[in-house]
Parts: sequence; C-alpha cells; structure tokens
Amino acid sequence: MSRKVAVVTGANKGIGFAIVQGLCKAGYSGDIILTARNEKLGQEAVQQAKSDGFNNVLFHRLDICDQSSAEELRKFLEKNYGGLDVLINNAGIAFKDNATEPFGEQAEVSMRTNFWGTLWVSKALFPLLRPKARVINVSSFVSKIALGKCSPELQAKFRNPHISEEELCGLMGEFVAAAQKGDHEAKGWPKTAYGTTKIGVTVLSRIQARVMSQTRAGDGILLNACCPGWVRTDMAGDKAPKSPEEGAETPVYLALLPAGATEPHGQLVWDKVVHEW
Repeated sequence: MSRKVAVVTGANKGIGFAIVQGLCKAGYSGDIILTARNEKLGQEAVQQAKSDGFNNVLFHRLDICDQSSAEELRKFLEKNYGGLDVLINNAGIAFKDNATEPFGEQAEVSMRTNFWGTLWVSKALFPLLRPKARVINVSSFVSKIALGKCSPELQAKFRNPHISEEELCGLMGEFVAAAQKGDHEAKGWPKTAYGTTKIGVTVLSRIQARVMSQTRAGDGILLNACCPGWVRTDMAGDKAPKSPEEGAETPVYLALLPAGATEPHGQLVWDKVVHEW
C-alpha cells in the first residue's frame, strides 16, 4: 500500500511516453502508470517500455474527457497504492493550422480536452496526493503568447493572483461561447483555441498551487505548470526543434524535485527556468 506511484496522462506516444521513459531512466523508485484513451495503444506502449528494461511501467485506461474514467483510475490507485506521489497531466490536443473544422468547434473540443479534462482528472486524483507529492500540468509557452494578445481587461483577470477556479471556469466558457458566435476577437480574445486553453491550464495551475498551500500547508506538495517546448510529435509536426526526450526534461525535473524543496510552486516553467506570468 505504501509503494510509490506516478501517473502520466496521454502517455502512449510523444511527450507523454518520453516522460514515462525519463522517469524510468532517472531511477524512479515506484510504479509508473501509463494512461491513454486507447487500450491497445496504451498496452503497446507499456510493452515497448518493458522491452527497454523498464518493468515498473503499468497501463490503466484513462479518457480525461470522461469523468467516470478518472473516477475508475482513482479507485484503482486507492485500492492498490493508497495514495499518489506524482501526477503529470500531459494529455492534450491541438488542431493543425490547416484544420477545416469551424473555429467554434475547435475551441469547444480543445477546451474540453486541454482545460476541462485536466481539471476533471485533478479533482478525481488530488484527494489521493501524499505529502511531498509533485503535480505537473503540461501547458505551453503559447499560453503566454496568447495572454499577450488578450485585451488589457482579460490580461488583468488572468494575472490576478486571487482569481478563483470558478471565475476561471467562467472565462473559459465565455471564450468558447464567443468563438462559436464568431465575436471572440471583438470581445478581446486571441484568435487561438489552443493558446487560450493553455492560458486556462497555466492559470488553473496557479490557483491549484495557491489552494494547496492553504489547505495542505506543511505537506510539501509542489504543483507547477510547464512548457515542454516545441517538440517533434504527431501534434506539433516534424519541423519542431526538440525531440520528445528533450521535451520531457522539464516535466521529469519537476516530478523529481527533492523532498525538501519549497520551489518552484505555482509557476510556469520551461527549460527548467521559471518564467514570469
């Protein structure tokens, strides 16, 4: 029951699988739960990890857009481990630049996965976090670029250190509604669905870290958002400068912050450096 355990979402390929490998290569001493929506692809990824000599990698199905799926994972962790030591919310999607779906549809689908999915998994699994746990929400430097393209009013809201989760959820809903109407730019939103969802992930991380400090002071839990960088994956394309292994470096670094560390916490980190929000 006391065996350490790490969960990586969206981990059957790309950055997620590289994070699993990175934890293994760094000598993570517990089990690593590789999750994916597609059971076949997830099991194949686990077999790949085992063939590389990493026998502490296990599969559990998780569709982050399905709250009951997150609940099933919670029950599994509770029964088999009694807690959770590392959570890396990596699963996410991005539409290609040449996508033909209407912008409103892109906004709704991207938000459901990148923001709401991350929030739902967090709500299901946070009660299991043990003292000194590490939580990493994979965001993007694109969130900072998108923030700069928001109206001054929206920027002030997203930078407000006291913004609540409820207020943030309301703003994310407003963006999708405006995108579906086609007046998002007129209302001060940027013309990027992916970037706006990642604003949500970065700000959510800041809120979650603040709440964690208030409700579990003294437990030494560290929670951060991170940017892997522009990585060669199916999602980002083959022209990106970083390999998946290089993209995994910062998430793995944050997951393995030593027990006595007090920072970073509630930050946006890329290339292992804190960047001002």
